[in-house]
Amino acid sequence: MGIGFRELLIILAIALVLFGAKKLKNIGSDLGGAVRGFKKAMNEGEDEQNKQLTDLTGGAKDADFKEPAASTSKTDGKSG
Repeated sequence: MGIGFRELLIILAIALVLFGAKKLKNIGSDLGGAVRGFKKAMNEGEDEQNKQLTDLTGGAKDADFKEPAASTSKTDGKSG
């Protein structure tokens, strides 16, 4: 049960009466700028996180890891 078109229209009409068209335009502009700033900060945070993850995993790929050699000692054939 969300807000329908009629309810949204009524809310906007009340806001227009309370604040006036000029003030409502400024409020909308400021709100849009705040949302853009928030999205930009979120994207920068994700980029930084991905960079750190890449640095951590990329370093492991570049390192010279070798698996331990299998034991080459031979048994004398006796079990037990």
